[in-house]
Amino acid sequence: MKARVLIHGPVLRGDSAVATQQPDDRHRQPVISEPIVEALDETESLSLIAGGGVGRIGYTSRFGPAVLPVNYDLHEQTIVFRTGLHSAMVEDLRTGIADAEYYVAFEIDHLQPVTQEGWSVLVQGAAHFVDSEEELASVAGLDVEAWAGGPKEQFIRIVPRRITGRRIRRTPETGAR
Repeated sequence: MKARVLIHGPVLRGDSAVATQQPDDRHRQPVISEPIVEALDETESLSLIAGGGVGRIGYTSRFGPAVLPVNYDLHEQTIVFRTGLHSAMVEDLRTGIADAEYYVAFEIDHLQPVTQEGWSVLVQGAAHFVDSEEELASVAGLDVEAWAGGPKEQFIRIVPRRITGRRIRRTPETGAR
């Protein structure tokens, strides 16, 4: 018996294509369904990002919106990353006003291109420079290496004000289309 390849959903190229093989006699076989989007609560969102990794910080720079990848760790329910002491990001985030808060967005995701499944977590909150001896002692032992390499002496901590997440799943269905 010959098998046919049926592609369900949008036609995609390369690794993103999702296809199933079905016999010519059209016996019921699993096919990939439409995506299901589920909201994640704060606890589940934090558990997904707890291991650290690469995320993206979004903020308003002096030249307009900026989004940059950084290595981060989750420490005491805050996002911690490093950057250069005199970097453009540091210059943009320092307000020069005592106790002023600069609100940023931080996004982390995990994607499976072949199955088109994954999750995304968005943390919104104030960016604080880690300058006090007490705070520096708290984060100094974290294994947060800089994304771009080179000296990155400035730790920045994002204190979440809002944490949201979503997961996209595709579940098998029974029956041919």
